[in-house]
Amino acid sequence: MPEPAQTTRQRAHMPEGSQKILNARSLQTANRRLAALLQPGMRVLDIGCGTGAITRGIAAAVGPHGRVVGVDVNANLIAEAQQAYGDVSNLSFEAHDAYHLPFRDAFDIVSASRVLQWLSQPIDALRAMRDATAPGGRVVVLDYNHERAVWEPELPPGMQQFYRSFLQWRAEAGMDNTIADRLVELFEQVGLVDVIANPQPERTTRMDPDFDVRTGLWADVAASRGHQMVQDGIITEQLRALAEVEHRAWVQEAAVAQDLYLLAVEGSRPPEPAGGSG
Repeated sequence: MPEPAQTTRQRAHMPEGSQKILNARSLQTANRRLAALLQPGMRVLDIGCGTGAITRGIAAAVGPHGRVVGVDVNANLIAEAQQAYGDVSNLSFEAHDAYHLPFRDAFDIVSASRVLQWLSQPIDALRAMRDATAPGGRVVVLDYNHERAVWEPELPPGMQQFYRSFLQWRAEAGMDNTIADRLVELFEQVGLVDVIANPQPERTTRMDPDFDVRTGLWADVAASRGHQMVQDGIITEQLRALAEVEHRAWVQEAAVAQDLYLLAVEGSRPPEPAGGSG
């Protein structure tokens, strides 16, 4: 199984300040399809759990007789998750990357939300997820097609340039900006069956109570990952700062709606043949 390229690892690393983005998410608002699938007593593996905000919601949904494990490649985020939710009896956190999961045939659901977009070899991560799933269990992935995002009115010029550069920065590292629309194909390639795709658009308008948080996401990206982009020579610090300031003003004064395109794709691991492997 090939290691992801070093450039991809560096650019996927969550910089300081990213916790604000992660902690603003919840199971019900950020992964509706997974929330609908959860049942009491299930065993669930959450790949790329970050600070554990969504993983904690999964643990509540499966109840005390269920089991939830959150994994993330970032040991600092795992430590933060353990500190925040270490007292939840059916929940644990471990540091692993998505390519090397130390689990086999262990979970009813293996989930990755907004994770495969950051990998150079997403199909290898899907194979590891498949292997961690019990026969008859389900793999569930939620991810973006960044090229299908729409803002009303259009973003200010500085943020438009920043966003184009952000997608370029990702693509140069081997990341797929349109991975949502390739997930069904990838699921079928690794042998998952009964594959279903559910559109999960994230539309927010000024009437929504969390409008500022959701639409301000890209200013937060400029304030966090933007510094990585400057270090990598993709943009100047002047553009990064301009994009952040312009976008925060756009959110407060002009923004009407934001539509982010996400797709939730799920597939089942085929059950073992009658009589098992022996």
